Amino acid sequence: MANVLVVAELTETGAVRKTTHNAIAFAQQAGGGFSILVLGDKASAAAQELTGFGAEKVFACEDASLGAYVAEHFAPTVAEVAKQGFRLVVATASSFGKDLLPRVAGRLDGAYAGDCASVTSNGGALTFKRPMFAGNAFGYCQMSTPIQLATCRQSEVDPAEPTGGSSPVESVAKVAPGAAASRIQHLGVATVKSERPELGEASVVVSGGRAIKEKFFDIMNPLADVLGAAIGASRAACDAGYAPGDYQVGQTGKIVAPSLYIAIGISGAIQHIAGMKGSKTIVAINKDAEAPIFQLADYGLVADLFQAVPELAQELAKHKAAKG
Repeated sequence: MANVLVVAELTETGAVRKTTHNAIAFAQQAGGGFSILVLGDKASAAAQELTGFGAEKVFACEDASLGAYVAEHFAPTVAEVAKQGFRLVVATASSFGKDLLPRVAGRLDGAYAGDCASVTSNGGALTFKRPMFAGNAFGYCQMSTPIQLATCRQSEVDPAEPTGGSSPVESVAKVAPGAAASRIQHLGVATVKSERPELGEASVVVSGGRAIKEKFFDIMNPLADVLGAAIGASRAACDAGYAPGDYQVGQTGKIVAPSLYIAIGISGAIQHIAGMKGSKTIVAINKDAEAPIFQLADYGLVADLFQAVPELAQELAKHKAAKG
Protein backbone atom coordinates (compact mmCIF):
# COMPACT_ATOMS: atom_id res chain seq x y z
CA MET A 1 0.00 0.00 0.00
CA ALA A 2 1.28 3.44 -0.87
CA ASN A 3 2.14 5.67 2.06
CA VAL A 4 1.22 9.05 0.53
CA LEU A 5 -2.31 10.03 -0.51
CA VAL A 6 -2.74 12.93 -2.94
CA VAL A 7 -6.16 14.62 -2.94
CA ALA A 8 -6.89 15.84 -6.46
CA GLU A 9 -8.60 19.15 -7.12
CA LEU A 10 -11.14 19.47 -9.93
CA THR A 11 -12.52 22.42 -11.86
CA GLU A 12 -16.20 23.35 -11.86
CA THR A 13 -16.60 21.23 -15.01
CA GLY A 14 -14.99 18.16 -13.43
CA ALA A 15 -11.55 18.33 -15.10
CA VAL A 16 -8.36 17.87 -13.09
CA ARG A 17 -6.71 21.15 -12.16
CA LYS A 18 -3.06 21.42 -13.17
CA THR A 19 -2.22 22.26 -9.56
CA THR A 20 -2.87 18.58 -8.77
CA HIS A 21 0.31 17.79 -10.73
CA ASN A 22 2.28 19.91 -8.25
CA ALA A 23 0.81 17.94 -5.35
CA ILE A 24 1.84 14.70 -7.08
CA ALA A 25 5.42 15.98 -7.42
CA PHE A 26 5.39 16.90 -3.73
CA ALA A 27 4.23 13.38 -2.84
CA GLN A 28 7.08 11.94 -4.90
CA GLN A 29 9.57 14.00 -2.86
CA ALA A 30 8.41 12.18 0.28
CA GLY A 31 9.69 8.89 -1.08
CA GLY A 32 7.89 5.57 -1.25
CA GLY A 33 4.73 5.13 -3.26
CA PHE A 34 1.65 7.29 -3.55
CA SER A 35 -1.99 7.00 -4.49
CA ILE A 36 -4.48 9.63 -5.67
CA LEU A 37 -8.00 10.31 -4.46
CA VAL A 38 -10.49 12.02 -6.78
CA LEU A 39 -13.85 13.22 -5.49
CA GLY A 40 -16.63 14.73 -7.59
CA ASP A 41 -19.77 14.08 -9.58
CA LYS A 42 -17.52 13.19 -12.57
CA ALA A 43 -14.74 11.58 -10.53
CA SER A 44 -14.45 8.44 -12.69
CA ALA A 45 -13.60 10.44 -15.81
CA ALA A 46 -11.20 12.68 -13.90
CA ALA A 47 -9.49 9.65 -12.39
CA GLN A 48 -8.65 8.37 -15.87
CA GLU A 49 -6.69 11.61 -16.45
CA LEU A 50 -4.41 10.69 -13.56
CA THR A 51 -3.62 7.05 -14.30
CA GLY A 52 -0.39 7.89 -16.12
CA PHE A 53 1.52 9.53 -13.26
CA GLY A 54 2.87 6.44 -11.58
CA ALA A 55 0.38 6.17 -8.72
CA GLU A 56 -0.04 2.75 -7.16
CA LYS A 57 -3.78 3.30 -7.26
CA VAL A 58 -6.28 6.01 -8.17
CA PHE A 59 -9.35 6.12 -5.94
CA ALA A 60 -12.51 7.57 -7.48
CA CYS A 61 -15.40 8.69 -5.28
CA GLU A 62 -18.22 9.68 -7.61
CA ASP A 63 -21.40 11.07 -6.12
CA ALA A 64 -23.93 13.67 -7.27
CA SER A 65 -23.54 15.56 -3.99
CA LEU A 66 -19.85 16.14 -4.72
CA GLY A 67 -20.40 18.27 -7.81
CA ALA A 68 -19.55 21.42 -5.87
CA TYR A 69 -16.93 21.55 -3.16
CA VAL A 70 -18.33 21.63 0.36
CA ALA A 71 -15.85 20.64 3.05
CA GLU A 72 -18.47 18.89 5.18
CA HIS A 73 -19.18 16.48 2.30
CA PHE A 74 -15.55 15.94 1.24
CA ALA A 75 -13.68 15.64 4.54
CA PRO A 76 -15.29 12.40 5.87
CA THR A 77 -14.41 10.45 2.72
CA VAL A 78 -10.85 11.79 2.56
CA ALA A 79 -10.33 10.87 6.22
CA GLU A 80 -11.70 7.36 5.71
CA VAL A 81 -9.48 6.65 2.70
CA ALA A 82 -6.47 8.08 4.55
CA LYS A 83 -6.91 5.42 7.23
CA GLN A 84 -6.03 2.72 4.68
CA GLY A 85 -2.34 2.70 5.59
CA PHE A 86 -1.37 6.19 4.47
CA ARG A 87 1.19 8.13 6.43
CA LEU A 88 0.92 11.46 4.62
CA VAL A 89 -2.04 13.21 2.96
CA VAL A 90 -1.18 15.95 0.45
CA ALA A 91 -3.03 18.62 -1.52
CA THR A 92 -2.04 21.86 -3.22
CA ALA A 93 -2.12 25.02 -1.08
CA SER A 94 -5.05 26.46 -3.01
CA SER A 95 -8.24 27.63 -1.32
CA PHE A 96 -9.46 24.04 -1.78
CA GLY A 97 -6.48 22.40 -0.08
CA LYS A 98 -6.17 25.01 2.66
CA ASP A 99 -9.83 24.57 3.57
CA LEU A 100 -10.08 20.79 3.27
CA LEU A 101 -6.92 19.33 4.81
CA PRO A 102 -7.10 21.02 8.23
CA ARG A 103 -10.63 19.62 8.58
CA VAL A 104 -9.38 16.16 7.62
CA ALA A 105 -6.54 16.56 10.13
CA GLY A 106 -9.10 17.24 12.84
CA ARG A 107 -10.92 14.00 12.03
CA LEU A 108 -7.68 12.00 12.07
CA ASP A 109 -6.03 13.71 15.05
CA GLY A 110 -3.20 14.36 12.63
CA ALA A 111 -0.66 17.19 12.54
CA TYR A 112 -0.91 19.65 9.63
CA ALA A 113 1.76 21.74 7.85
CA GLY A 114 0.52 24.31 5.35
CA ASP A 115 2.15 26.10 2.40
CA CYS A 116 5.14 23.78 2.22
CA ALA A 117 7.94 24.37 -0.28
CA SER A 118 9.31 20.83 -0.12
CA VAL A 119 9.46 17.64 1.91
CA THR A 120 12.40 15.30 2.50
CA SER A 121 12.64 11.88 4.09
CA ASN A 122 15.57 10.99 6.32
CA GLY A 123 15.50 7.61 7.96
CA GLY A 124 11.74 7.54 7.66
CA ALA A 125 11.23 10.94 9.31
CA LEU A 126 9.62 13.57 7.10
CA THR A 127 10.90 17.14 7.25
CA PHE A 128 8.77 19.92 5.77
CA LYS A 129 10.26 23.17 4.50
CA ARG A 130 7.94 26.18 4.82
CA PRO A 131 8.43 29.79 3.65
CA MET A 132 8.18 32.45 6.35
CA PHE A 133 8.22 36.26 6.50
CA ALA A 134 6.86 36.68 2.98
CA GLY A 135 9.32 34.11 1.66
CA ASN A 136 12.43 35.84 3.02
CA ALA A 137 13.23 32.90 5.30
CA PHE A 138 12.40 29.21 5.55
CA GLY A 139 11.43 27.16 8.54
CA TYR A 140 11.67 23.39 8.92
CA CYS A 141 9.27 21.23 10.89
CA GLN A 142 8.65 17.59 11.68
CA MET A 143 5.38 16.06 12.84
CA SER A 144 5.01 13.09 15.16
CA THR A 145 1.42 11.95 14.58
CA PRO A 146 0.84 8.59 12.80
CA ILE A 147 -0.96 10.35 9.93
CA GLN A 148 0.41 13.69 8.76
CA LEU A 149 -1.15 16.23 6.40
CA ALA A 150 0.42 18.97 4.29
CA THR A 151 -0.37 21.38 1.50
CA CYS A 152 2.33 22.31 -1.00
CA ARG A 153 2.83 25.77 -2.46
CA GLN A 154 2.43 25.47 -6.21
CA SER A 155 5.11 28.06 -7.00
CA GLU A 156 7.77 26.07 -5.12
CA VAL A 157 7.21 22.64 -6.70
CA ASP A 158 7.50 21.88 -10.41
CA PRO A 159 4.50 19.90 -11.68
CA ALA A 160 4.85 16.15 -12.19
CA GLU A 161 4.88 14.80 -15.73
CA PRO A 162 3.10 11.64 -16.90
CA THR A 163 5.29 8.55 -16.79
CA GLY A 164 3.35 6.55 -19.33
CA GLY A 165 2.10 3.96 -16.85
CA SER A 166 -1.47 2.95 -16.21
CA SER A 167 -2.56 2.96 -12.58
CA PRO A 168 -5.58 0.89 -11.58
CA VAL A 169 -8.72 2.81 -10.67
CA GLU A 170 -10.72 1.75 -7.63
CA SER A 171 -14.17 3.10 -6.81
CA VAL A 172 -14.83 4.13 -3.22
CA ALA A 173 -18.16 5.02 -1.65
CA LYS A 174 -18.83 8.42 -0.22
CA VAL A 175 -18.83 8.44 3.58
CA ALA A 176 -22.06 9.88 4.99
CA PRO A 177 -21.45 13.42 6.25
CA GLY A 178 -22.23 14.53 9.77
CA ALA A 179 -25.06 16.71 10.96
CA ALA A 180 -23.15 19.88 10.05
CA ALA A 181 -23.56 19.13 6.34
CA SER A 182 -27.32 19.59 6.55
CA ARG A 183 -26.78 23.18 7.70
CA ILE A 184 -24.53 24.05 4.75
CA GLN A 185 -25.95 25.09 1.40
CA HIS A 186 -23.81 25.63 -1.69
CA LEU A 187 -25.17 28.69 -3.50
CA GLY A 188 -22.62 29.04 -6.29
CA VAL A 189 -19.12 30.18 -7.17
CA ALA A 190 -18.49 33.83 -8.02
CA THR A 191 -15.54 34.05 -10.40
CA VAL A 192 -14.27 36.53 -12.94
CA LYS A 193 -15.18 35.11 -16.35
CA SER A 194 -12.35 35.35 -18.84
CA GLU A 195 -11.18 33.61 -21.97
CA ARG A 196 -7.60 34.06 -20.81
CA PRO A 197 -5.64 31.32 -19.03
CA GLU A 198 -6.33 30.99 -15.32
CA LEU A 199 -3.90 33.18 -13.39
CA GLY A 200 -2.65 30.42 -11.10
CA GLU A 201 -1.96 28.02 -13.98
CA ALA A 202 -0.81 30.33 -16.80
CA SER A 203 2.66 29.91 -18.32
CA VAL A 204 2.84 33.65 -19.06
CA VAL A 205 1.56 36.39 -16.75
CA VAL A 206 1.59 40.14 -17.29
CA SER A 207 0.90 42.16 -14.15
CA GLY A 208 0.22 45.84 -13.74
CA GLY A 209 0.58 48.24 -10.85
CA ARG A 210 -1.30 51.23 -9.55
CA ALA A 211 0.74 53.58 -11.77
CA ILE A 212 -1.31 52.52 -14.81
CA LYS A 213 -4.46 53.93 -13.17
CA GLU A 214 -7.65 54.01 -15.24
CA LYS A 215 -5.83 52.85 -18.38
CA PHE A 216 -5.06 49.49 -16.76
CA PHE A 217 -6.81 47.29 -19.32
CA ASP A 218 -6.02 49.61 -22.25
CA ILE A 219 -2.35 49.00 -21.52
CA MET A 220 -2.48 45.38 -20.38
CA ASN A 221 -4.89 43.76 -22.85
CA PRO A 222 -2.88 44.18 -26.10
CA LEU A 223 0.27 42.72 -24.55
CA ALA A 224 -1.62 39.87 -22.88
CA ASP A 225 -3.41 39.11 -26.16
CA VAL A 226 -0.26 38.77 -28.23
CA LEU A 227 1.42 36.61 -25.55
CA GLY A 228 -1.63 34.50 -24.74
CA ALA A 229 -1.05 35.55 -21.14
CA ALA A 230 -3.09 35.83 -17.98
CA ILE A 231 -3.39 39.27 -16.42
CA GLY A 232 -2.38 39.95 -12.83
CA ALA A 233 -2.19 43.06 -10.69
CA SER A 234 -0.56 44.41 -7.57
CA ARG A 235 -2.63 44.82 -4.43
CA ALA A 236 -2.41 48.60 -4.80
CA ALA A 237 -3.97 48.40 -8.28
CA CYS A 238 -6.76 46.17 -6.97
CA ASP A 239 -7.40 48.30 -3.90
CA ALA A 240 -7.65 51.39 -6.12
CA GLY A 241 -10.30 49.66 -8.25
CA TYR A 242 -8.24 49.54 -11.43
CA ALA A 243 -8.33 45.72 -11.52
CA PRO A 244 -10.63 43.11 -9.93
CA GLY A 245 -9.52 41.56 -6.66
CA ASP A 246 -9.34 38.16 -8.39
CA TYR A 247 -6.33 39.47 -10.35
CA GLN A 248 -4.22 40.19 -7.27
CA VAL A 249 -0.78 38.57 -7.14
CA GLY A 250 1.06 38.59 -3.85
CA GLN A 251 1.23 37.40 -0.27
CA THR A 252 -2.47 38.10 0.27
CA GLY A 253 -3.42 37.28 -3.32
CA LYS A 254 -2.51 34.48 -5.69
CA ILE A 255 0.87 32.76 -5.75
CA VAL A 256 2.08 32.29 -9.33
CA ALA A 257 5.18 30.74 -10.89
CA PRO A 258 4.87 31.09 -14.69
CA SER A 259 7.64 30.60 -17.21
CA LEU A 260 7.47 34.35 -17.94
CA TYR A 261 6.30 37.11 -15.58
CA ILE A 262 6.19 40.72 -16.82
CA ALA A 263 5.79 43.33 -14.08
CA ILE A 264 4.57 46.65 -15.45
CA GLY A 265 4.59 49.73 -13.26
CA ILE A 266 5.09 47.58 -10.16
CA SER A 267 7.67 48.85 -7.68
CA GLY A 268 8.30 45.45 -6.08
CA ALA A 269 6.97 45.62 -2.55
CA ILE A 270 7.87 42.58 -0.48
CA GLN A 271 4.23 41.46 -0.37
CA HIS A 272 4.04 41.34 -4.19
CA ILE A 273 7.44 39.66 -4.53
CA ALA A 274 6.23 36.86 -2.25
CA GLY A 275 3.58 35.96 -4.83
CA MET A 276 5.70 35.80 -7.97
CA LYS A 277 9.39 35.33 -7.16
CA GLY A 278 9.17 31.67 -8.18
CA SER A 279 8.67 32.71 -11.82
CA LYS A 280 11.25 31.26 -14.19
CA THR A 281 11.95 34.54 -16.04
CA ILE A 282 11.00 37.97 -14.69
CA VAL A 283 10.82 41.12 -16.80
CA ALA A 284 10.27 44.52 -15.18
CA ILE A 285 9.19 47.77 -16.84
CA ASN A 286 9.29 50.85 -14.62
CA LYS A 287 10.39 54.44 -15.03
CA ASP A 288 12.00 54.42 -11.57
CA ALA A 289 15.49 52.95 -11.98
CA GLU A 290 15.69 52.45 -8.20
CA ALA A 291 12.52 50.34 -7.98
CA PRO A 292 13.15 47.18 -5.91
CA ILE A 293 11.63 44.99 -8.64
CA PHE A 294 14.81 45.45 -10.71
CA GLN A 295 16.83 43.62 -8.05
CA LEU A 296 14.78 40.49 -8.76
CA ALA A 297 14.23 40.89 -12.51
CA ASP A 298 16.16 38.92 -15.12
CA TYR A 299 15.51 41.71 -17.61
CA GLY A 300 14.68 45.31 -16.77
CA LEU A 301 13.56 48.27 -18.84
CA VAL A 302 13.65 51.77 -17.36
CA ALA A 303 11.03 53.55 -19.43
CA ASP A 304 7.62 55.19 -19.45
CA LEU A 305 5.23 52.24 -19.48
CA PHE A 306 2.58 54.21 -21.39
CA GLN A 307 4.99 54.39 -24.31
CA ALA A 308 7.05 51.23 -23.89
CA VAL A 309 4.28 48.67 -23.38
CA PRO A 310 2.19 49.57 -26.48
CA GLU A 311 5.39 49.57 -28.57
CA LEU A 312 6.37 46.17 -27.14
CA ALA A 313 2.93 44.75 -27.94
CA GLN A 314 3.11 46.09 -31.51
CA GLU A 315 6.59 44.65 -32.14
CA LEU A 316 5.61 41.27 -30.70
CA ALA A 317 2.51 41.24 -32.88
CA LYS A 318 4.63 41.96 -35.98
CA HIS A 319 7.07 39.21 -35.04
CA LYS A 320 4.22 36.77 -34.48
CA ALA A 321 2.65 37.65 -37.83
CA ALA A 322 5.98 37.24 -39.63
CA LYS A 323 6.38 33.75 -38.22
CA GLY A 324 2.89 32.88 -39.49
